[in-house]
Amino acid sequence: MKNIAVIGAGTMGNGIAHTFAQSGFNVQLIDISEASLKRGMDTISRNLDRMVAKEKISEADKSETLGNIKTFTSTEEGVKNADLVVEAATENIDLKLKIFKQLDEVCGENTILSTNTSSISITQIAALTSRPEKVIGMHFMNPVPIMKLVEIIRGYSTSDEVTSTIMELSKTLGKVPTEVNDYPGFVANRILMPMINESIETLYNGVAGVEEIDTVMKLGMAHPMGPLQLADFIGLDVCLSILNVMYDGFKNPKYAPCPLLVNMVMAGKLGVKSGEGFYDYSESRKAEKVAKQFMK
Repeated sequence: MKNIAVIGAGTMGNGIAHTFAQSGFNVQLIDISEASLKRGMDTISRNLDRMVAKEKISEADKSETLGNIKTFTSTEEGVKNADLVVEAATENIDLKLKIFKQLDEVCGENTILSTNTSSISITQIAALTSRPEKVIGMHFMNPVPIMKLVEIIRGYSTSDEVTSTIMELSKTLGKVPTEVNDYPGFVANRILMPMINESIETLYNGVAGVEEIDTVMKLGMAHPMGPLQLADFIGLDVCLSILNVMYDGFKNPKYAPCPLLVNMVMAGKLGVKSGEGFYDYSESRKAEKVAKQFMK
């Protein structure tokens, strides 16, 4: 396995492309937008510059990594000769189903199709293809070049051979693959999102403020960042989408999104990427200032 196609040049897609390219794979990075591809490549270059500055890699390593990536706006062109496709588009079920239907039509019959979805059913995605045994989840963590975990999610029909291949491939990237079964939220988000949602409920009910909630979890539970800060980092729209998938999948009220989260997303307060969530990021991407709405 040498040729990897990555669908989507956003935060997760460019991180996945970076990681494969740095490990010596030929990467075809695909996005419908030339501007998104440019932003993605600029991000990869900046991240590599930081690694050079920290003496983790050399300038030659950086040049080799960038040389391993080619960009495409055509999916059909971009997936030619791909041994593996990693889909990292927006966390939207209709979009992902459309992408996989197209991938099944244009990819070689031996190509493995994977998705970086953080919550959507692998079985549902695979059922749209003629190769459900070759469809699998590869849930990378953000930031991809740094985080070690990859959740490997088996769909109902995913074969043992494909699962083993992707587990071993993940290890060659320096990752720690963990195999899980296909249920809403998998493991990471099935545990993480209810915690984030309950933190938002705690704020919504006036139990404590933003900083106080995050401080309790950081100092009391040894979390590297508080749950509200983490929600801002993930994107409140993404958190809402994942909670909705779990609520729809389990029909259990414990997964129902907090009304405050719903309102913030409708208002466009999405966290770091919009400049405001539970914290104000207008002057810094660090969670140093509580958003005006939540200041006491």
